[in-house]
Amino acid sequence: MLWVLLLLPAWALAGAACARLCLAAVRAAAVDTRDAAVDEDHDLTLYEAAFLSGGPSRVADVTLVSMARQRRLLLAHTGWATVVDPRGRDEMERSVIGAIGPEGQSRIAPVRTAAAAADPVRSLADRLVSAGLAVPEGEGSAVAAGMRQVRAAALAVAVLAVTALLLPGPTGLPRTLVALWFLLPLALTLSCLAIARVEIHPYSRWASPAGQRLLGTLARRARGTGDERTYLASVAVRGIRAIGEPELRAAFAHRDQPWRD
Repeated sequence: MLWVLLLLPAWALAGAACARLCLAAVRAAAVDTRDAAVDEDHDLTLYEAAFLSGGPSRVADVTLVSMARQRRLLLAHTGWATVVDPRGRDEMERSVIGAIGPEGQSRIAPVRTAAAAADPVRSLADRLVSAGLAVPEGEGSAVAAGMRQVRAAALAVAVLAVTALLLPGPTGLPRTLVALWFLLPLALTLSCLAIARVEIHPYSRWASPAGQRLLGTLARRARGTGDERTYLASVAVRGIRAIGEPELRAAFAHRDQPWRD
């Protein structure tokens, strides 16, 4: 009867993992219900699009790129930011200038980190969550983590089943019946994964399903227009890889390498 000692943890793992995924799915469904009232004609600002695509760091990146292209901020290829015009035109720009400091020069990495954590970005995040466009902190990751745990539980059940079938000596039951007992928790985990894939919306880390739809609308509207807003919208959605100027890309390439001058 040693196989029973393996069956119990198999059921425990399967039950706990499926329960966690179900709870995450219920919370996600509540978000989806709220998203149904979102205005699909809402025009995302550049900062909103940046946050929904890449979070606080992307907002800081778009602000830096926008100021650099307006020649109000110099981003050197060595990874330093220098203030040219100390008058920020909005709260995001003022937070960037404040992060650079009174000397008017700083490396990009700490500026980006400080600007991403500033109050204007937190206020933006709160507004997007309230509007149903952004995922509440930890919500999308909870669904993804739940699915990972169910997959791990399914693998663990399979391993425990194989171990039970390989145990030497009499088991008290035919091995086919032992396999059937383990098949039940395995079927639970696999069916839970299958249902989740069909029923649960694919969440990004930042944007809710409604936010993802608006991001798609922004990309379609901007496609082919070729103006400055389109350029910045591309950076907001795709990140710094969308920057066209080699020297500007080089400035951001140094942001995580503070030892290089």
